[in-house]
Amino acid sequence: MANLHPRTQLSKESVFSHMSRLAVQHGAINLGQGFPSNPPPAFLQEAARRGIGTFDQYTPPIGLPRLREAVAEDLGVAPEDVVITAGGTEALHALAESLYGPGDEVVMLEPYFDVYIPQARIAGAEPVMVPMRLTDRWEVDLPALERAITVRTQALLLTNPYNPTGSVFSRTEAEQIVALARQHDLWIISDEVYDELYFVEPPIRFRELAPERVFTVGSAGKRLEATGWRIGWIVTPPGLAQQVAGMRQWSSFCSAAPLQAAVAEALPIARQEGLYQQLRESYGRRKDLLEQGLRSLGLKTFSPAGTYFLTALLPELDAETLVREGGVAIISGSAFYIQNPAPKGLFRFAFCKTAEEIQQALERLEGYLKKVHS
Repeated sequence: MANLHPRTQLSKESVFSHMSRLAVQHGAINLGQGFPSNPPPAFLQEAARRGIGTFDQYTPPIGLPRLREAVAEDLGVAPEDVVITAGGTEALHALAESLYGPGDEVVMLEPYFDVYIPQARIAGAEPVMVPMRLTDRWEVDLPALERAITVRTQALLLTNPYNPTGSVFSRTEAEQIVALARQHDLWIISDEVYDELYFVEPPIRFRELAPERVFTVGSAGKRLEATGWRIGWIVTPPGLAQQVAGMRQWSSFCSAAPLQAAVAEALPIARQEGLYQQLRESYGRRKDLLEQGLRSLGLKTFSPAGTYFLTALLPELDAETLVREGGVAIISGSAFYIQNPAPKGLFRFAFCKTAEEIQQALERLEGYLKKVHS
């Protein structure tokens, strides 16, 4: 009997899909997987309806021209440096296939987003993990990052704002990381799908510090609360977009044409109508509700500067037991570590849910903790 290739072992059910499935099975409130409870804005839905029947055939693998122009206008880059992808995940996959291969190393931070390691290994490269420091907040260990770089290192893979920690790189950290990349002649992949979701200062854009070596990944799904639409993009260094697009044509070939057209129409409207500021304010209130509720239960929390994720310490908790017996789904911090131990009792909560769902989850968590401690 023929066997599947061993690389299929890298493609087991993700922890996010697993916990979402358990949440449905047990009627739990899902603060695990990061998808919003709210529908996309009406202007985006209306644009999609207009796109159907007009934009229905293949687009070029590099993307619908009007969407590349809209992304470029929004980000202040050249349209010829923009590649449209089937979400941020495909963007990261296309870059993994384009930038490294067998014998190469890719330096990443732990905790990490789950797709990074399988994508590197499918490309034949080896991930090298550098743990972040956790005191009262999450910090990059810059000396450890430099020690991790070898002659085999091809790229640094970063996310800013950072999933799962919710942290944001300071300008000093970003400048030092760029200096390391220049010193060792490395690419930087900057996963910036949460670029418009921050609570203090706008995050540093790595490409503005080193446009010649930074690939930026973005997502309409995160910006426009439409994660299932799978419209993402890559901003490449000058002159490299066509080659990257040539790699992604072998996966999805192109993203859904009507949805590309809808996002092209919606991006300038979102900016003009202040949608991102509205989302920041709304998510900020929900962040505060969750954080204050967790602290009232005596839990240690680490306030996020961006994303819609919050980390906290619950040493006596097991995520699978909680979803089954307590009716709340969250993600164990161990899911974000592979080469270094996760901080004891670390969990990630998603607050991209309604205030009512968050409040109900807090009440369920309180009841469950009382039962555990009784």
